Parts: sequence; structure tokens; C-alpha cells
Amino acid sequence: MKRLLWATLMAASTLAQAQGAASAPASSPAKHALVLKLLQLQQPMIENIARQIVERPAMQMMQQAGNVLQSQVPADKREAIGKSIETDIKKYVEESTPLLRERAVKLAPSTYGASLEEKFTEAELKQLIAWLESPLNKKLQQVGPEIQNGFGQKLLAEAAPLIDPKLQALQQKVRASLGAPAAAPASAAKPASN
Repeated sequence: MKRLLWATLMAASTLAQAQGAASAPASSPAKHALVLKLLQLQQPMIENIARQIVERPAMQMMQQAGNVLQSQVPADKREAIGKSIETDIKKYVEESTPLLRERAVKLAPSTYGASLEEKFTEAELKQLIAWLESPLNKKLQQVGPEIQNGFGQKLLAEAAPLIDPKLQALQQKVRASLGAPAAAPASAAKPASN
């Protein structure tokens, strides 16, 4: 009997919360301003996501180049070639990071900010901005990865035209430094789709 009563109360509570969420008014200008302020406070995290997107393929390429250096390049040439590749990768990261960082900051209000605006109330945003100790921090940790993942995917999709040519040029340069044959352009390697 207690279980049935408990289940009924839980169902009623869930239904009331769902109805409250469905009847919630559209975002107010005050709530939108709070989201923009929160985005400003979180800008270092947003920029870090952009930097990680730039660095991930560069570090993978560096690792692959290191493997090739150890296995296929004469010992007396490894250091010079390794430094050359490292310089090229560093240049790629230094040139690409500001581009992606700028795009991330520009994209954040319509993606990351929209998710914050949808998932948090005005009162909760005020608490976040003030960084009060509260159960709200747990909620942010729960929805944060989902929001970041959506933002990162959108940023990556929009950044591909900016970053891919630089990444391909870097890859060709690394291949040339290693004495490997140039790879066929990606568009030539892909079969035509119908």
C-alpha cells in the first residue's frame, strides 16, 4: 500500500513538473541578459573548447609523425625533421586557435546560450553568476556535458571550412618532411555519392 501511494505521489509530482515546464513563458529580456553575462563569465571555458578542437588533430598528427620518425627515418635526421614538424604544428595551432576562438565566442550565444536559457530559470542563472554553493552546481555538471557536446559539434561543423585547408596543408608539409609521398586530395579520394 505504501509503495502504491509513493508511486502515485511521484507520478503526480512528475506530471505537475511537466505541466509547469510546458506552460513556462518564453524567455524574458532579463533572463537573456543573465545568459549573456553567464556566457561572458564562461568565455574561458568556451575558448578552451575551441582550442581543444584545434589541438586534437594536431596532436594526433604529431604522435603519428613521431611513430614514423622512430621507425622510418634515419637516426641522424630525426631531430631536425622532428623540430621542423613541431614548428609546423605549433604554427598551425597558433594560426587556427584565434580563428576558432573567435567563431566559438560568436556561436556561443545561439547554441550554448540558447541551451542555458532553455534549461535554467532566471533565478538559477542569478545563482550561477553569483557562484553560490547550492544543488544548482550539480545540475550544471549534469547538463554541462550535453550542452558542451552540442556546442562543440556545431562549432566543429562550422569551423571545418576554416580549419580543414590549414590542416591539409600541415599534413602535406609533415608528409614532405618525412619524405612520404603526397596524399591524394580528399575530394579525389572520395567516390561520388548519389
